Amino acid sequence: MKLDDKEVRVAVGTRLALKFSVPYQCRCGSEVDSFGRHSLVCKQAPGRTVRHHHLNDVVARFLASAGVPVSKEPSGLSRSDGKRPDGLTLIPWRESMSLIWDVTVSCTTADSYLEASSREAGAAAELAASNKVVKYAGLSSQGEFVPIAVESHGPINRDALQFLSELGR
Repeated sequence: MKLDDKEVRVAVGTRLALKFSVPYQCRCGSEVDSFGRHSLVCKQAPGRTVRHHHLNDVVARFLASAGVPVSKEPSGLSRSDGKRPDGLTLIPWRESMSLIWDVTVSCTTADSYLEASSREAGAAAELAASNKVVKYAGLSSQGEFVPIAVESHGPINRDALQFLSELGR
């Protein structure tokens, strides 16, 4: 691993739910507790979009290495509010339908996922995937939609695991 001492301390502290920070006010206005969990869910955190774009690039490269041409954030494939999925295969994926995917990273310690995450591993990823399916339900006539939801602490939703396993074969 190529982590410096500070990164290792934060990673271990987050994983073991240890207090490793002094409480402070985030630039978004929220209070950050001594566990530092807010940085994983803050909409203004610089690492948030980097993680998302990196995962989307991994999916696109994985498809391209299998000989499937893709378009990231395809124009002409959007919801009524202008939001677009992360990618589209340019050739049929299955049953004459293109594959449409959207990546999301959910945090198991976010207030919206904490109750479900405390009961079952992977629950935050499954909830985030369900939200993506609802969000892009209007695109079902244009292709097969696969949500790819990854939790900040590791688990991936079942549909994404099945898709990635199939692609790997």
